[in-house]
Amino acid sequence: MIPNQWYAVLESKEVPKGKLVGITRLNEKMVFWRNKKNEVRCLKDKCVHRGAALSIGKICQDGETIECPFHGLQYNSSGRTTMIPANGKNSPVPEHFKVHSYPTEEDHGFIWIWWGEPLDEYPPLPFFENIDKKFSYSTHTEVWPVHYSRAIENQLDVVHLPFVHYNTIGRGHRTLVHGPLIEEMEDKRGFLVWTYNVKDDGKIKPFTPQEFPEEFKVFHLSFRFPHLWQLNLALKARIFIAFVPVDDNNTLFYMRFYQKVIRIPILKSIVNWIGKKSSIKILHQDRRVVITQQPIKTELKMGEKLIQGDIPIVFYRKRRHELIDINSKNN
Repeated sequence: MIPNQWYAVLESKEVPKGKLVGITRLNEKMVFWRNKKNEVRCLKDKCVHRGAALSIGKICQDGETIECPFHGLQYNSSGRTTMIPANGKNSPVPEHFKVHSYPTEEDHGFIWIWWGEPLDEYPPLPFFENIDKKFSYSTHTEVWPVHYSRAIENQLDVVHLPFVHYNTIGRGHRTLVHGPLIEEMEDKRGFLVWTYNVKDDGKIKPFTPQEFPEEFKVFHLSFRFPHLWQLNLALKARIFIAFVPVDDNNTLFYMRFYQKVIRIPILKSIVNWIGKKSSIKILHQDRRVVITQQPIKTELKMGEKLIQGDIPIVFYRKRRHELIDINSKNN
């Protein structure tokens, strides 16, 4: 995983008020809850005393602290132990009685955590600016037994469409791939992928990225580090996926069908449901193949024989490697 990044790890509705929620994300066990102001808080889900899961404890003091189910130690939102019952209320708590606290934000219907070093000022959340509040959406979730890098690379793969999706989005057997052309976003936290796939008549060769004509800029994907992907179906329709790392071997998909064509309450729910069901069918066509790929995790260099059509995957690997390398040097 890439350190020092915001990760969307849950949908907002998954952390109701008055309940502790324990999950595994980024190879770590975490506990979430809401305080009396409805703000989300997150700690490492392990009591420093004897290692019990805090997520099966209880919320105290209107949500300002949580209590370990084993011996009653209480923790505030910064992770500090505020009371050890066996020592008495008047006994000071040693400074080292503290669990890790994750900075949290809530926006776009997601709960985000900062996974990395604490900062005085955190960067903005890495969402897509072209998805505004006029869009409505329907969400589908599922887990794939692959590293999140594999799942992301599949959605950056523009070569597989006529083979994996031969009867859905890959109809027409357009096997020849022009480009793909990569355009990095201004903030360097993401990129766009432009591609133009056509039938191979045996007379033409694929345009290189440098030759990619402006009129071919019809279909594109966009990606924001560390784990957000978007397919621009049309001006008012999108497919979005947050590839959430559970651990090194499993990835949780939050797939949303966004649209703002229909905005009448009942009708938009029906349209969103239909869009989601169609997207699930396409996603499962991918899953059948991706879970067979070896190794389960991708690296910058791994002995594959790559082709021009793999440019988006190569770009993603290089940039991901750079971000991991930068953060490791800074630590």
